[in-house]
Amino acid sequence: MEHGPWRPAAASPQHGDAHSPDAASCAPPGASFSPPAQPTVGYNELFLLAPFGFFLVGVDGLILQANLCAARLLGATRAALTGKALSELALAPKECAAFLAEVAANAGEVHRRMTLRMEDGGELPMRLLGSFDVGSRACRVVAEPAGGAFDALLRSEERLRRIVHCADEGVWEVDAHGNTSFVNPRMAALLGYAIEDILGQPVSRFMDEEGKALLERNIVRRRQGEVRRYEFKFVRSDGKELWTCVALNPLFDASGRYMGALALVDDVTARRAAAARIWHQANYDDLTGLPNRHMFMDRLAQEVRRADRSAALLALLFIDLDHFKEVNDRLGHAAGDRLLADAAQRIGACVRATDTIGRLGGDEFTVVLSSLDRIETVDRIAQALVDKLAAPFELAGTRAEVSASIGIALYPADATQVCDLMARADQAMYEAKNDGRNRYGYYTDGAQQALFARQALAAELREALDGGQLELLYQPIAALGDGKIRKAEAFLRWRHPRRGLLRPAEFLPFAEPGSLMVEIGDWVLRQAAVQVERWQRCCDPHFQVCVNKTPTQSRREPGQYDAWLDFLRGRELPPRSVVVEIGEGMLLEGMDAVIERLRPQRALGLQVALDRFSGGYSSMSHLVRYELDYVKIDHCFVDALDREANGLAVCEAIIAMAHKLGMQVVAEGVDTEVQRALLREVGCDFAQGHAVGGPMTAGDLERAAGARA
Repeated sequence: MEHGPWRPAAASPQHGDAHSPDAASCAPPGASFSPPAQPTVGYNELFLLAPFGFFLVGVDGLILQANLCAARLLGATRAALTGKALSELALAPKECAAFLAEVAANAGEVHRRMTLRMEDGGELPMRLLGSFDVGSRACRVVAEPAGGAFDALLRSEERLRRIVHCADEGVWEVDAHGNTSFVNPRMAALLGYAIEDILGQPVSRFMDEEGKALLERNIVRRRQGEVRRYEFKFVRSDGKELWTCVALNPLFDASGRYMGALALVDDVTARRAAAARIWHQANYDDLTGLPNRHMFMDRLAQEVRRADRSAALLALLFIDLDHFKEVNDRLGHAAGDRLLADAAQRIGACVRATDTIGRLGGDEFTVVLSSLDRIETVDRIAQALVDKLAAPFELAGTRAEVSASIGIALYPADATQVCDLMARADQAMYEAKNDGRNRYGYYTDGAQQALFARQALAAELREALDGGQLELLYQPIAALGDGKIRKAEAFLRWRHPRRGLLRPAEFLPFAEPGSLMVEIGDWVLRQAAVQVERWQRCCDPHFQVCVNKTPTQSRREPGQYDAWLDFLRGRELPPRSVVVEIGEGMLLEGMDAVIERLRPQRALGLQVALDRFSGGYSSMSHLVRYELDYVKIDHCFVDALDREANGLAVCEAIIAMAHKLGMQVVAEGVDTEVQRALLREVGCDFAQGHAVGGPMTAGDLERAAGARA
């Protein structure tokens, strides 16, 4: 066989040709191979030496080109084949002409079995695959002996197509841009769409915001070649949730370039629902829907840790329904169950959205009142519970009456361990029963002694303010971008001459609601201002100090806020030197006027932070309604970063929302370097916690800030 000249095609194919290399690379599993339409370097030589027969046939049916394999199969020279009509080589010329006409009229591929005459007169059954090259206006015909490798490939592809189409798992292929290039019928059925409605669509089109956030975080991992299993939540065409376990396999070409991914998708919606039911049954009371003893004790432990970090007061209420046994015996268990469910609703109506309610069993309920600024809040809620539970219960036409005996224990005043706190509240409840029921009482060795102790402590606190026994510690707040300490939060302490160093939860509640609390607040701000003045000189000219405001301090007249600004101006400090932290609980209790009072001062430069942001619906509304400068993420979300699957997604969503609203974000309770790194990865601005440093003296903080400057 001679190696004559191999002429290139007359023109390149049009953009979008179904047989272009890009179209072939994006073809769904099971599609047949077609030679590329657009010649590249080595294209002609490639098909000249290809291991299959190849003809380029003009629209008039004449052979324009034939490769070496085609000539060898027919026992002829390439020169002898060139210019000859392909139909002349066919045993059935009309059938061959019809085949070429179909190829020229069809945008896709045409398969045909046909017998060709060899040069020596022999007959050769062939498998022909024809496609039309729009650019050169010619038919491309690939020829293989019937039953050869080409047929074997087709059978293999058909086998693969059956496997993919009959698989019980969804198969989803996406390109490098995340757009769908193939889905099998099972995947389409899981989503509730027709296959054609999915093809070409981005994966995110079938996800909610939670799924999109997880998808974005995993794109980089896929491109790095990680094969991982993830749980994704998709949204079906009917709006229902579809939870899946997805095994992602990245796809690369021969040069190592990322081409997309192939996902095997397993429906785990029912399994997740079953697991959720089991978890709910293990942690919640079926009758009332409240946390059971196990869940409540876990919540109580969390609130105790939170109280330790925020130095806030916590109260545990132990509620027992008086005379419930008589009602249950007289009216039956069904009526008793209705009464308990109604009692749970009444308890929920008396407490705040941030408080925790539990049912320990029988007629015993518990409530945790957290983040308290004053003892009067406990009295108000406890009395509301007593009044509400004393009202008659209507039980299917029958009226029943019970009352409540409530015992109250305070943390850390009455106990420092969870089990001891429960025991103290239980003891106080029995004291309330012994005193006549239908009442509440605090844990104490004697009520009169407790009253005297509170009065004495309030008097001592006045002496402490006048006598210089109060002091401030500062917890550093570091910028996550460069690790430098840019801010600090002021923490009040009382160095009591007999009891040692006391935290605010141990004495501030007894300063409420009089003017002493306002005076202490003024002292804190002025001390912090003096200190930040020094830090701005020696550490950072933009250094800020954060101070907390209690409800009593926040109820002050606007003129007193003006006095703060006057004090800052007198020391030539910019108003932004001090950040006022408003607890989220204050806004939940209707303290909206606090923000309104601060609005004129904000216009002059005073900055405001929302402390202990919890992410609930009301919390979201606060971000939108009020003009704030900082949001401080509650430590419970930070704790979940490396312990819960969706912990990072929740923090990332809060940070993104705050940034969209023009606020910066401080994460509280950052105690590990892992948490710190994860928060930096999702764009958090500042970190506060033991990974940066605990509360320390002004001198220690100055040295720490200087060391990192």
